[in-house]
Amino acid sequence: MKIEHIALWAKNIETMREFYTKYFGATANAKYRNEAKNFESYFLHFETGARLELMQKPDIPDSINDPMKQNIGLIHIAFSTGSKENVIALTNQLKNDGYEVLDGPRTTGDGYFESTVFDPEYNRIEITV
Repeated sequence: MKIEHIALWAKNIETMREFYTKYFGATANAKYRNEAKNFESYFLHFETGARLELMQKPDIPDSINDPMKQNIGLIHIAFSTGSKENVIALTNQLKNDGYEVLDGPRTTGDGYFESTVFDPEYNRIEITV
């Protein structure tokens, strides 16, 4: 069995699509629209076969969670870059482009080399080897 996809509600799926295609190599399908439900989405495909669905609907309320704190439930999406150098380079590129780096790059106590950043809508992204 495998995880087929993960879905995120977003305020602006265009900004989110651009972020994940630019920095993480995703390819987006054509935008899906359901006029009756006032719903739009993109499926983003990654080279490993993983997919991320970005969904937008104006009546979805903002999250009440503080993005600076950890909360019960899904907390981050991790992307493997293949090397420490790639983790450092991507983290620096995101920082230089104005995205908030929460942690790292660093080696964790369990031996992972990683950093954590926010995407444009304050979802946590872990960048690993």
